Amino acid sequence: MKPITLRVLDGADRGRIFENLHAPISIGREEGNSIQLNDERVSRFHLKIQQDHEELVLTDLQSTNGTKVNNEEVQLRILRHGDMISLGRSTIVFGTRSQINHRMDQLGQSGGGKQEVVRKISSDVSVNNWQEDPNYQLALLEIDPPRLPERLSPGQAAQLSELLEYLQIHFRRVLSEVEVDPRNQRVELNREEWQRVIDLHARVAEYLKAIGQPE
Repeated sequence: MKPITLRVLDGADRGRIFENLHAPISIGREEGNSIQLNDERVSRFHLKIQQDHEELVLTDLQSTNGTKVNNEEVQLRILRHGDMISLGRSTIVFGTRSQINHRMDQLGQSGGGKQEVVRKISSDVSVNNWQEDPNYQLALLEIDPPRLPERLSPGQAAQLSELLEYLQIHFRRVLSEVEVDPRNQRVELNREEWQRVIDLHARVAEYLKAIGQPE
């Protein structure tokens, strides 16, 4: 695994750059962390970044105020260059400028048309604006959607297949009930199916919490 670079873009430690780091890395307010932040809203040991085969995995250590990646609450997350990590009042970007620019180039070549959203990362200007952009997370995910986990046992693979099938069946039912009005370029969904979408969203959130905070 190549050395890791983390840059603090916002917060009391703004401007600090941590280079040539190697996993595992811990970030928190207390001495003894790989990166110690001067931020009272950061927990003593807030999060860790560890290597799992070729991936870097961020884990929130049950911090008081939580951790966000690209403005989304997370407990577990595979990191990619350009990801924004928010903890307390601090914002940290993962990757060197060249690594982030490489990812931006890939995004531009994909034809997604969202590279300007990601381009804000490469400078320390407008760091607050990206948090207000609801498409930021989607722009970064557009070129590299999550991959299925490897090295699953047969039982784990069956559980994952069952979970995805459950979601797919319910979404298929919702989509079958959608009515399209071509005159107004609108789609309509009855209240019962809309409630089903809300329930599915809540269930996925529960799954994410259970995976990130196993008993």
